[in-house]
Amino acid sequence: MARRPLALLFDLDGTLVDSIELILTSFRHTFATHLGAVPPDSRWIAGLGTPLFTQLREFTQDDVLARAMTVTYREFQMQHHDRLMRAYDGVREAMHALRAGQHPTALVTSKMTDLAERALTFTGLRDTIDVVIGMESTERHKPHPEPVHTALRALGYPPGEAVFLGDSPHDIQAGNAAGVISVAAEWGPFSTADLDAAHPAFRVKRMADFPALVARLGAP
Repeated sequence: MARRPLALLFDLDGTLVDSIELILTSFRHTFATHLGAVPPDSRWIAGLGTPLFTQLREFTQDDVLARAMTVTYREFQMQHHDRLMRAYDGVREAMHALRAGQHPTALVTSKMTDLAERALTFTGLRDTIDVVIGMESTERHKPHPEPVHTALRALGYPPGEAVFLGDSPHDIQAGNAAGVISVAAEWGPFSTADLDAAHPAFRVKRMADFPALVARLGAP
């Protein structure tokens, strides 16, 4: 009996879309506006893959201030979204090839669902994703496995028949904890050392290599 196509889960920022400059510009603007000083970009990058409010609480113990900063960040990001957002090279082609292979797909992101939908639509990727699991879709967030399990339930797949591609250690940790095959995307902002420390099952250097890996993993 032939195996059904593997379920494919994807992170968004740093994996499917190159939004890193948008994210960092929003971060710098927010901290300059509210605190008058901007920490090094590396401190913000370390938290990528986790919810925005969670990241901000790493810098302030004041919930009121963190909520105000969240509003500023999101307003700035919405204003500059289309100018600083694009799909990574080879992503559209790879995603359409995977769709041709009848793989069910889910986006697993810590971004708010409406912003994730906007990014997918703007970059021409919306029709390649079946299910969007955004920040408000779960109570717990990456690196916790709940978002991955939620996506699998929506697709009707067990962990053993799924692959999760992400660019951050938080993605890999969530995938590993959920029991799926975790694949590290090397084109995001994290170093290979950071990715390897999270113990992905595989690494891919470019999105164009991912469909071939999926084909190998799904072979009888």
